[in-house]
Amino acid sequence: MDYRREIDGLRAFAVIPVILYHAGFKWLSGGYVGVDIFFVISGYLITSIIIREQHAGTFTIVNFYERRARRILPALFFILLVCLPFSWLWLLPFELIDFAKSMIAVTAFSSNFLFWLESDYFSTGAELIPLLHTWSLAVEEQFYVFFPLFMIFFWSLGKRRLVVIISLIGLLSLGLTEWGWRYFPEANFYLIPTRAWELMIGALTAFYLYYKSESIEKYIVQDIINQLASLLGFLLIIVSILWLDRDIPFPSLYALAPTIGTALIILFTTTDTWVYQILSLRLFVGIGLISYSAYLWHQPLFVFTRIISLNEPSLWLFGLLSIVTFFLAYLSSRFIEKPFRNKQRFNRKQIFTTSLVASLIIIGIGILFIASDGLPNRNF
Repeated sequence: MDYRREIDGLRAFAVIPVILYHAGFKWLSGGYVGVDIFFVISGYLITSIIIREQHAGTFTIVNFYERRARRILPALFFILLVCLPFSWLWLLPFELIDFAKSMIAVTAFSSNFLFWLESDYFSTGAELIPLLHTWSLAVEEQFYVFFPLFMIFFWSLGKRRLVVIISLIGLLSLGLTEWGWRYFPEANFYLIPTRAWELMIGALTAFYLYYKSESIEKYIVQDIINQLASLLGFLLIIVSILWLDRDIPFPSLYALAPTIGTALIILFTTTDTWVYQILSLRLFVGIGLISYSAYLWHQPLFVFTRIISLNEPSLWLFGLLSIVTFFLAYLSSRFIEKPFRNKQRFNRKQIFTTSLVASLIIIGIGILFIASDGLPNRNF
């Protein structure tokens, strides 16, 4: 799959609104839709990889899980370990127990279930949960576990039947989402059955781009369509970020705006389009390349700042912390993410062994915090 700079630029337009939304910048009232943009991108990229390798006869589950482990786990475990001393110093016993539960859940790829049972994403109290943002990582990790198996199982049916099945899953999930925000809003927000349709939009996008006819690109009318469709997608994302807010039921049909917008950009952006010129700017591409680490860093930074402050910190401070987030993201991307993605430095066995050991250590620390009732004898 050829590298597409604009997709990294699109990641920047996903992560920046999320960070500024959590920082409290009210003019980005729909900044939380950045997560939905990420879901579509993930569905597209993962499906593209599977399709390409299935056709080449090189796809294996072990290789796929190894790549995901290299991409996700080192930075995630590093952030968890960084959070530990600050949690020890600043959290009250009951808060430390909650943090320990979330550490264990993150390691087990199930933090979305924990937060479904314990917190409302849009409540004021959510601003004091250091690992709340990992709910979306859990959704993606669950997708990474099961979707490749699904693709292998149904691959022999042929691409048309497979596309039909994916479309049906997406429609059922969207219908469940529209029903869910009315009757079980917390589960609707956090759980993969009501988020799967966003990932399926990305998957269908991948199928279309892989199998589409190249001949239509020769016509001028296609250039006009590319310009207009990619611009419409970009505008849908911007409007979603600026117009949606926490009072609008979400996810719901309203989530079609940022997700369809993302799909339109992936489908129709070419190097000749205006949207490409924007998204491929060096600044946006650079932010997109470190977007995963930035997403991991921002919530703990903001939460611990709120915890140690007597009053709500100023927007100026959160603006500064947002800049610090990207600086830390650059460091962890360079010194944590990239080395572990290098197969010459860490082989498969080392990746899996390190991940297992780190998981056991983190789970063990979490169990210790819970069993000791949050270590109440610490000095505050």
